[in-house]
Amino acid sequence: MFDALLVANRGEIARRVIRTARRLGVRAIAVHSEADADLPFVTEADEAVCVGPANPAQSYRNVEAILAAARSTGAQAIHPGYGFLSENADFARTVEESGLIWVGPGADAISAMGDKINARNLMAAAGVPVAPGTTEPAADLDAAVTAAAEIGYPVMVKAAAGGGGMGMGVATDETALRTEYDKVRAFAERMFGDGSVLIERYFPRVRHVEVQILGLADGRVVALGERECSVQRRNQKLVEESPSPAVSPALRERFLAAAVRAGEAVGYRNAGTVECLLDPATQEFFFLEMNTRLQVEHPVTEYVYGVDLVEEQLRVAAGLAPTFDPDALTPRGHAIELRINAEDPKRFLPGPGAIRTWVEPSGEGVRVDSGYVEGNTVTPFYDSLLAKLIVSGATREEAVERARAAVAGFEIAGPKNNLPFFAELLENPEFRSGDYDTGIVGRMR
Repeated sequence: MFDALLVANRGEIARRVIRTARRLGVRAIAVHSEADADLPFVTEADEAVCVGPANPAQSYRNVEAILAAARSTGAQAIHPGYGFLSENADFARTVEESGLIWVGPGADAISAMGDKINARNLMAAAGVPVAPGTTEPAADLDAAVTAAAEIGYPVMVKAAAGGGGMGMGVATDETALRTEYDKVRAFAERMFGDGSVLIERYFPRVRHVEVQILGLADGRVVALGERECSVQRRNQKLVEESPSPAVSPALRERFLAAAVRAGEAVGYRNAGTVECLLDPATQEFFFLEMNTRLQVEHPVTEYVYGVDLVEEQLRVAAGLAPTFDPDALTPRGHAIELRINAEDPKRFLPGPGAIRTWVEPSGEGVRVDSGYVEGNTVTPFYDSLLAKLIVSGATREEAVERARAAVAGFEIAGPKNNLPFFAELLENPEFRSGDYDTGIVGRMR
């Protein structure tokens, strides 16, 4: 194992990686913006370096500043967390060319999966199910209209370079397609610097199910079960659970086998996630995208499989064998994660502010991965995630009841937060039954 790790991120995920690094005896180095100087991840690191002002482009996405911090502190490896530079193939390549260890998949795998059309085509060639859709970008509006007519409405209009639920629109007919195509293309050019658009079949009632994969140092790819991610607002996840209440043992085998094929197709190493759409009526699933990094929701997999995924990431990066037996992975119990955000619980609009009260719940089967403590200020410069509330139990019913109690015991005053939404969700008959889909939040509103 290397001796010093720089964490190129902030908030709860930086704190999470630092915790595991220190447990392993690895010196943990934080980088931070001027706005984040007082946050817990900075004070808990063995060493911290300010890399710029609040603007992420000048700090957390500032490649030169981060590499300079690595050199000045003697870091041997860089963990990118999620977001920011985590799926930037050029950054990964630059890190390795600088003589440092990149804690993540290789730059080629990141690049291959970063383009949604290329990823779809690679997966189809590997025998992974993909939804009906274009095999190359829709060059213009006329091409999009022709493709949609062949696929059949409704269709999803997606930014080929997008991710995180951004750059997507649904069209139920040609009139809507013309509007959505221009909207998505303009958004993609502005946000990703690439206006390429693809057209896919849209499924009105669908579940979002993903599989955690880990590419080991010896070249094998293993799957650590699936996660249900269908509670979403604006195509962005709010709740994740494992195992999925919609997945039978037979369907799970198909999911995991497809995910392993997906990883093998790109020579995957380290942690990643194969995201799919599941049609609950037919039990068909289709590849959506591969996230070439650690996911926000990784803790539910950690509970169910009894592994520390960050530790496994570090071991893979160091060329070491995993702590678990890849041939004896068995899920136990059930886990649920709630993303506690600084946002209005009705419209989900950001609500930053100073934290006057912060009291975390505790007890059996309750874990909180937080980025803040009482007295900190939530600024408007970054993602609204305050903390992740993770609960586990022997059964889904026990996990849901523990989640209800934990939400009731979580006190936050100052910034707006979505705890009231979760209190409502956990009483919702549809959610409690486990028979829900990606439209559940819309039906609640």
